[in-house]
Amino acid sequence: MTKTLDKAIQEVAALPEADQERIGREVLSHVEKLRRLRIKLDKAAASLARGEGRELNIDDVIRRAHLRHGRA
Repeated sequence: MTKTLDKAIQEVAALPEADQERIGREVLSHVEKLRRLRIKLDKAAASLARGEGRELNIDDVIRRAHLRHGRA
């Protein structure tokens, strides 16, 4: 375990139990999101390694992202 994570756990351990539970749930949720992202990245890297990639139009990617996230 890293020094930073160890310190964070020590600090959380000093908090009331309800706060520890909330923080624990948030950390676990974050870790799960990171795991899912890693799986997606691994699949994408494998796809590229198989030559399945395609050229992207960056302007189109940005436009779609803005539409998806409510920006004009």
